[in-house]
Amino acid sequence: MPVSLGELAERFGCELIGDPDVSITTVGTLGSAGSDALSFLASDAFKEQLPSTKAAAVVLQPDDASGAPCPVLVSDNPYAMYARMASAICPAPIYAPGIHESAVVAASATVAPSAHVAAHAVIEDGVTIGENSYIGPGVVVGTDCTVGNDCRVLANATLVRSVTTGDRCIFHPGCVIGSDGFGNAMTSEGWLKVPQLGGVRIGSDVEIGACTTVDCGAIDDTVICDGVRIDNLVQIAHNVHVGEHTAMAAGVGISGSTRIGKRCMFAGHSGTVGHIEICDDVVLLGKAVATKNITRPGAYAAMLPAEEARTWNRRVASLRRLDKLQNRVSELEKKSK
Repeated sequence: MPVSLGELAERFGCELIGDPDVSITTVGTLGSAGSDALSFLASDAFKEQLPSTKAAAVVLQPDDASGAPCPVLVSDNPYAMYARMASAICPAPIYAPGIHESAVVAASATVAPSAHVAAHAVIEDGVTIGENSYIGPGVVVGTDCTVGNDCRVLANATLVRSVTTGDRCIFHPGCVIGSDGFGNAMTSEGWLKVPQLGGVRIGSDVEIGACTTVDCGAIDDTVICDGVRIDNLVQIAHNVHVGEHTAMAAGVGISGSTRIGKRCMFAGHSGTVGHIEICDDVVLLGKAVATKNITRPGAYAAMLPAEEARTWNRRVASLRRLDKLQNRVSELEKKSK
């Protein structure tokens, strides 16, 4: 539904410079937006595109307003402001309440009258589905799971068993919540599986990406707190505790029984060993691995960027000679004493 710039400015409490009657029907990037689209500028990397944008309006910071060829909505945090406005301009689909005839719902399950259960979904014994929640096609919600209100469990996601979610959560296609953790004990006859008996407790306003896995606890529950954001292809092992508003990018791996604080950020392919604690407000940069407790907030890095192969081979050769060099230095130090 079209919305005017004046309506957007009033609804979201930002300054409008330009015609309040300009109509917005969609969103776009600075480079691709058309005359009915809202765009945004949140990074200097795209500032050169601003003067030539064809967007109907741009959300930007006060210092950038003079460079725009169109009306602007001024905000100190243009990316967050754009996110709020985009949600209003392009709202999520609304599904009619009801259960599709091909869905399988156990007699002991409770599905709120306002919920939507799509084709071929399976709702097992003891499940509760909250008000206005959406259960997508092919989704499996296993025994004794509880899905809160206004949640979206998208196509082919699986909540295995004993998973409890808060409200307004989003589970993207193919994610698996509550599968067994990697618990094995070595015996003289080989590996012995350790029963994984815990569940998963997920707070409100949590989003978990496609093909991400969150293992159930071995005895106690795995816990994902309010406001956590987890990208695609992330592995959260058993008995991990993730604090409020922590975010993880694709490829992150968190080993078992790790406790992560609030507002932490894990860049792509970073991770942890097991049984450590990470305090609040820690940033782990790409490919960094935390191998011990982190007790001080800040950014942590430990990675080797890619370089030309022959240069890397020379560096490896130098590393292999370090032991000999160290021994020579030790001998020289002894002789100098």
